[in-house]
Amino acid sequence: MKLPVHLNALRAFEASARHQSFSAAAAELNVTPAAVGQLVRTLEDWLGTPLFLRNASGRARLVATEAAERALPEIRAGFDRLAVGMERLKEGSVNGVLTVTVSPAFAAKWLLPRIERFQLEWPDTDVRLDTSLKPVDFIAQRVDIGVRYGGGNWPGLAAEKLMEEEVYPVCSPALLRKGHRLKAPADLARETLIHDLSMDGHAGFPTWEAWLGKAGAKNTGTARGLKINSSAAVLQAAIEGQGIALARSVMAHDDVAAGRLVRLFPETSFQSSLAYYVVYRADCSGLPKVSAFRDWLLKEAKR
Repeated sequence: MKLPVHLNALRAFEASARHQSFSAAAAELNVTPAAVGQLVRTLEDWLGTPLFLRNASGRARLVATEAAERALPEIRAGFDRLAVGMERLKEGSVNGVLTVTVSPAFAAKWLLPRIERFQLEWPDTDVRLDTSLKPVDFIAQRVDIGVRYGGGNWPGLAAEKLMEEEVYPVCSPALLRKGHRLKAPADLARETLIHDLSMDGHAGFPTWEAWLGKAGAKNTGTARGLKINSSAAVLQAAIEGQGIALARSVMAHDDVAAGRLVRLFPETSFQSSLAYYVVYRADCSGLPKVSAFRDWLLKEAKR
């Protein structure tokens, strides 16, 4: 048995049965009540059976027949599947909106200074940034791809390592010019330390205590100083000369390269146990716009 060619008639019937009104169905479908009635009659003629009970005058009371009531759940499920199919067709193109989730600091210090290059390569893809420190639900919030910082394991998501990072102290050039003598890590005992609390308590997140221990300055006090819960604000405070920040190399790269910050004690290497990962739903990995953005991120990370 072939389906009727007029899917609009099925839509008119389903809406009329749900609202129990041609007028309400017409308002939903943005047509006239007369047009809805005609579509329903067309479907009834094609089927050879009425879909609504009628009174003596022949006018529809919009009470669905028993057969129509039995069919409605399947028809509605069919429309739901069609809607999903249309979404899949749209996802198969690089056109449209790509929703990307990143932390506010990663967006400000790494992604936004580079995003123009992606837009030049893929002008038909509009990037929508969702900036949050908390993990988001990719399905519920319709997120396509993201960058997360951590150990590389997030349930329900595929993860590809984007960048590892080193941790080191930085300060403003002006701070050094004021006569500060920073010859060895132990000299930090006389300075104001800026602490990053954006992932406070997260296992493996680099701290001043860990870095100073690695540098051989274990007895240097770390309780004092300026404490900020934003990695971008930590770097900005250092740029403004407020103290010495413990920088993450991915975040600080552009500021160091531009001379806004100076790396201290480059001979002391401290590799973070955490890294940046590109994350996405495994079932969406083949979508063109997701693949395009993932490949672009990996390319940028190698620059």
